Amino acid sequence: MKKFLPILLLAFVGLFIFSCKDDDTDYDTYSQSKDVVGSFTSSNSYAFTQGIAIQGTDVVLVYRYLGDSWQLIPKMMYLPDATGMPTNREFQYNFVFDTNNVQISIDDQNFNLSTGFTSAEATQYLNNQRFRIVLVPASAGKNANVNYEDYNSVIKYYNIDESKIQTIKVN
Repeated sequence: MKKFLPILLLAFVGLFIFSCKDDDTDYDTYSQSKDVVGSFTSSNSYAFTQGIAIQGTDVVLVYRYLGDSWQLIPKMMYLPDATGMPTNREFQYNFVFDTNNVQISIDDQNFNLSTGFTSAEATQYLNNQRFRIVLVPASAGKNANVNYEDYNSVIKYYNIDESKIQTIKVN
């Protein structure tokens, strides 16, 4: 019995030593990404919504595709006149989210979105716009040495496989 008690005590203490982890790693949130393609029109109030499950521990990043690179939004856009001179025509790509959806929108600043664009500008800024929604765990991002403005840095840091990103067409 005297030999059994120290072994039992050692096993009991060992159970608590190895069963407790002292790290804040978020094991139930995984980096994920989804593409959304849509057009901003007056009929959809210059916004579209994509359903996506967002946990309270996720960071939501949204990028707009520029043809050869990705640009983090929100992003203010300033439209020049035909000669390239600055004007007061400006709008912003923006997004809001809750636990079930991400809504991407255009917020007009000081001109009418339905009449303020030339047809070439509408094609460039409103029609068939591609956005990439990227969810990353907040706990991993707290001390992350990553530039969130640089899409490629984010994808590399969080090991997101771009070949598995699904594209959803809205409206």
